Amino acid sequence: MAVLPIRITGEAVLHSVAEEVTEFDDSLRQLVDDMFETMKEAPGVGLAAPQVGVGLRLFVYNWTDDEGVLWRGVAINPEVWLSPTPTGEADEDDESEGCLSLPGERFPLRRAEHAILRAVDLDQKRFEIVAEGWLARIFQHENDHLDGVLYVDRLEHDYTKAVAKVIKKKGWGVPGQTWLPGEDHLED
Repeated sequence: MAVLPIRITGEAVLHSVAEEVTEFDDSLRQLVDDMFETMKEAPGVGLAAPQVGVGLRLFVYNWTDDEGVLWRGVAINPEVWLSPTPTGEADEDDESEGCLSLPGERFPLRRAEHAILRAVDLDQKRFEIVAEGWLARIFQHENDHLDGVLYVDRLEHDYTKAVAKVIKKKGWGVPGQTWLPGEDHLED
């Protein structure tokens, strides 16, 4: 397994719709293994293929809920159905998200409280997970990556200036920006 460089906002693959996975071979298995290793080293709770420069519709996730249940897997060619997103302002404490493609930054974002994830695994076996709370948020966040959407693209207007300022200050927003978990020490 290898730790892969994570693309930072501005890289075209992060802002493009990913393609369906059609080849279920050893190279796909290797990519998934490398993505799990990269996510662990980052550390993160989810990682989509575009974040490591691969424009395919898949993501990995690894998160333990409040009851100690480990949710770990790969979702290939996922579909996500959502409950309605609550109205009102996002809570800065309970609804702040981060993203490995905007390392070190967090902004509040309202998400649907419930989601249904349908996908296939590496053996092309179909599965479905009914998720709520943070797990539903993870699925929404990672699935957005497959549609070329970063969570900051969904923020309320009040936060868009702050995001633009951070991106400019850190020199992001242009192609070629990456960081390598375990080696790069990013400044907040």
